[in-house]
Amino acid sequence: MAVIELTSENFESTITDNSFVVVDFWAPWCGPCRSFAPVYDKVSADHDDIVFAKVNTEEEQQIAAHFQIRSIPTLMIFRDQVIIFSQAGALPEGSFRDLLSKAGELDMDKVRADIAQQRSEQQA
Repeated sequence: MAVIELTSENFESTITDNSFVVVDFWAPWCGPCRSFAPVYDKVSADHDDIVFAKVNTEEEQQIAAHFQIRSIPTLMIFRDQVIIFSQAGALPEGSFRDLLSKAGELDMDKVRADIAQQRSEQQA
């Protein structure tokens, strides 16, 4: 599957309509972003079951601000509309593949239960 460009028009529907989405927040002037792009594209070609997307933080400043992106590149992984990973910095190919494998193995029912428990503890 080709990497898609996310904008304010398609961001929400992309996250809502897909169970596994990886988002690369980047900018054209960012050297590490440009270095990571070929790795991102190569890994995306091997995963037809995952949506790989990019957000140009220069053009989509509102999205970047919403997710409090302070450093780029930043990778964010959504599973069932839940952010399960968010980290700045480019990853080597092997680490990126391992991360995707582990993200895919997560029991999302348990993740949602853990989130609900944390919220109830915070409210108490």
